[in-house]
Amino acid sequence: MKTLFAADDVMTLWAIIVIFSSLSIYLELRYKWAAKVSGAIIALIFALLLSNFKIIPTESIVYDQVWGFIIPLALPLLLFQIDIKAIWKESGRLLGIFLLSSVGTVAGTFAAFFLLKEHIPYLDKLSAMMSASYIGGGVNFAAMALKFDPPKDVISAAVVADNLMTAIFILTLMAIPTMRFFRMKFNTPHIDEVEGTHIAGHDDYFSRKEILLLDIALNFGAAFFIVAVSFKLSAFMTDILPKADGNILYEMFTGLVTDKYLILTTFTFVLLLLFPKFFKQLNGSNEFGTFLIYLFFFVLGIPASIPLIIQTAPLLLLFVFIIAMLNLVISLVAGKFIGADLEEILLASNANIGGPTTAAALAIAKGWHKLIGPILVVGTLGYIIGNYVGTAIGVFLGQYM
Repeated sequence: MKTLFAADDVMTLWAIIVIFSSLSIYLELRYKWAAKVSGAIIALIFALLLSNFKIIPTESIVYDQVWGFIIPLALPLLLFQIDIKAIWKESGRLLGIFLLSSVGTVAGTFAAFFLLKEHIPYLDKLSAMMSASYIGGGVNFAAMALKFDPPKDVISAAVVADNLMTAIFILTLMAIPTMRFFRMKFNTPHIDEVEGTHIAGHDDYFSRKEILLLDIALNFGAAFFIVAVSFKLSAFMTDILPKADGNILYEMFTGLVTDKYLILTTFTFVLLLLFPKFFKQLNGSNEFGTFLIYLFFFVLGIPASIPLIIQTAPLLLLFVFIIAMLNLVISLVAGKFIGADLEEILLASNANIGGPTTAAALAIAKGWHKLIGPILVVGTLGYIIGNYVGTAIGVFLGQYM
């Protein structure tokens, strides 16, 4: 598909990402309507418009660099100032909500399958792929695609539908906390804290602060060190550990100890415990990390090509829509039943559908700082259990095709 700027026009695409992300932040701080919408949503909408009007391509190495480089760098920066003792308490609560939300994905998959199995070919295989992905993430989608081996064009159409659905879903999750109905029905301590202590919801992030050159050097030096060591350790563990050969418990163990984002988060926590004074004295960690997250939100909206999904497989969009929305509904109902906070429910649902990185990005964008670390830890569990759920669903539903 021809666009105004080519996929290999690296400098221009980087300029567009940074300029529109910066504009989103400016609008959020300058105008009340933008503050209510949030800069993250504005950035995502900018990206949707630019890609769907063929200004920028839907695929580029630049976007891969944001996913593979910018996001890992942002995560430790945003963890430097957290209360490490509160992490474990919040993680325990979130784990139960995350597992309940996973049940929503399974229920949504079954409902969507039996509603649409007469209209979409290979739906048993697609159900395996999407259920694994909507509990874990893209790595689980790829694993199920290799295992069940549907035709390549079916995989491509599913990816397009998933990209658009993820963008729609995150927009929905970001809008829910602004709705009076949900604020009245659920506990919202983190939202209340943001509104009670921040001007326009973001004072602690965006008010002027004294940031020295040394702060910049130490923040980015520490972040680069943590990312490099974590990713090298992940690769090293992957190389030295023998293959699972069908042993489920061992496969779960290797999945945990080799996951680079779990290693990244854990290594950051260890350093925070060992050197609390060093990280506490750093100014600007949140600002730097938040800016990088805005770049991520912009890139998140780029692959959501509306014309492409209409052209290729509109029914697939309905299929993933049913799964995602049933996940959200069941998460809200179950969360309400057990007395969970609205913020925890939304992050757990996000971690299922979009993975832990997008859930952390939502927490950052909304100012729910205490939940950033816990959702990263809990969300990683989805990578471990996603393949087992996807395999079981694919095998079971295969008998109905």
